[in-house]
Amino acid sequence: MNRPRVTFLVNGTQTSAMAERARAFASRLSGRFDIALLYRSSRGIGGAMRLWRSLRSQQPSIVYVLDMGAAGVIAAWGYRRFTRHARVVIDTGDAIYELVRSSGMRGRIGQGLTWGLERFALAMADHLVVRGTFHKELLAERGHDPSRISVVQDGVDLAQFAPRCGKPLRDQLGQNGQLVVGLIGSSVWSDRLQMCYGWDLVEAMHLLQDQPVKGMLIGDGSGIEHLRRRCREYGIEDKVIFLGRIEYERLAEYLAAMDVCLSTQTNDIPGRVRTTGKLPLYLAAGKHVLASKVGEAERVLPEAMLIDYHGTRDESYPQRLAERIRSLLRDRSCRLGSSAVQIARQHFDYDVLAPRIGDVLEKLAHV
Repeated sequence: MNRPRVTFLVNGTQTSAMAERARAFASRLSGRFDIALLYRSSRGIGGAMRLWRSLRSQQPSIVYVLDMGAAGVIAAWGYRRFTRHARVVIDTGDAIYELVRSSGMRGRIGQGLTWGLERFALAMADHLVVRGTFHKELLAERGHDPSRISVVQDGVDLAQFAPRCGKPLRDQLGQNGQLVVGLIGSSVWSDRLQMCYGWDLVEAMHLLQDQPVKGMLIGDGSGIEHLRRRCREYGIEDKVIFLGRIEYERLAEYLAAMDVCLSTQTNDIPGRVRTTGKLPLYLAAGKHVLASKVGEAERVLPEAMLIDYHGTRDESYPQRLAERIRSLLRDRSCRLGSSAVQIARQHFDYDVLAPRIGDVLEKLAHV
């Protein structure tokens, strides 16, 4: 019997986070399906046409689109129109219109196009995979059939991110004797909100400048220079290390140098629908996480790792974060890194998540 042919279409490059997710699923499902991987090489109509031609060449019966980028969505829709029998799965981790509207990105025309793309993709897909429980609930409230929505969180390869010794890198970075509080992620500045990813880390380090604590931020983006400027204004350039973008294959090495990892989501629709792909990495690496009490983090983390967050920009959050870090400095037994790997294994292990995707694909293959 021929195995169903599936193409994982990644709205991103081969080094993107979605490419890692696609490869993780593909490697674990190769015994059940004939799988091909397809990556977006460019955006817009040109990118959509190249993807569409590749789909015609591969002839999958199911197209699994990772992230709601226009090129991938349009290519999958066009391919299904061409074949008249292919099925389309959309895998999304964000409420993309709410995200761009909240941040003020893309302007009115761009926001309108994002609204149209999201509505089209949600209506067009034969099945939706979302990465947060609240996202499914939100879509159901808005009239989408819950039976065609599956929750499959952001994942992690436990072996790849297993806890390791961070002393060599800490020595290299001059961090021994310090409590290192870090985070990973792209930092995009929002003029409307006057904030970006990592703002809470910088503000907390300012409040803790008399303590043996250092901040570490891995990632790039338009917000980094704003954060550097803030550090200069506070006179804490030596308290926060900006390491720039680190390749995915080396992230475990840098996570080993951190003691505490931050996972801050805003308490609004964009924040509540997310798991965020970094949280599983932190947990798999055995790190104590301090997360805003929002979204999937609220569901899976113990209270000792959660901090209340109010609204989109919570001016009082850095103070609560700094207080929690002070408590970790006073009492090392408060750090729950020993239980972190078990949380990752239960909720985010790709070995657990991949079979759920396999069940979705099997169901579609036999409709």
